[in-house]
Amino acid sequence: MKINKNLVLIGMMGSGKSTLGYLLAQKLKLVFIDIDHEIEELEKMPVSKIFKKNGEMYFRAIEEKITLEILKENSKSVVSLGGGAFLNKKIQDLVLKKNISFWLKWKNISIIKRLKNFSKRPVLKNMNNEQVDNLINDRSKIYSKADYIIECDNLEKSEIISKIIKIYENQ
Repeated sequence: MKINKNLVLIGMMGSGKSTLGYLLAQKLKLVFIDIDHEIEELEKMPVSKIFKKNGEMYFRAIEEKITLEILKENSKSVVSLGGGAFLNKKIQDLVLKKNISFWLKWKNISIIKRLKNFSKRPVLKNMNNEQVDNLINDRSKIYSKADYIIECDNLEKSEIISKIIKIYENQ
């Protein structure tokens, strides 16, 4: 395989970026990098604690720095972005210029069901279903800029992975 680009997964929290990214990396024999995990390692605390202790702006600044570094340093990895990372213009531009991006798209109701407990997600902490629905709609406008959109509803993990690999290997 002569592809020299990262395979980048974007989408809402709860869309399966980490789980599918890990499985994709195994199948493609590539390194898997989960940006949220990298941030947690650097900060030595979970994302929820970073938000609570230092606020969202602090988190977004670290997210930008780490994401840009990782995308520039790696060229054949599977990278899972945090749910809000692709909203950052610098990250978005780099992802779209030098990588192959896939939006793991789910119907809003599916994401809301997959998230179950909003309180575990710092961005959603004080939101109700309608507010989360609005957030998904807002972010979807930006996620839709991804190179490829994978409609995940009604697909098994293995089918989602197969679709992504087929596209990625035909680059």
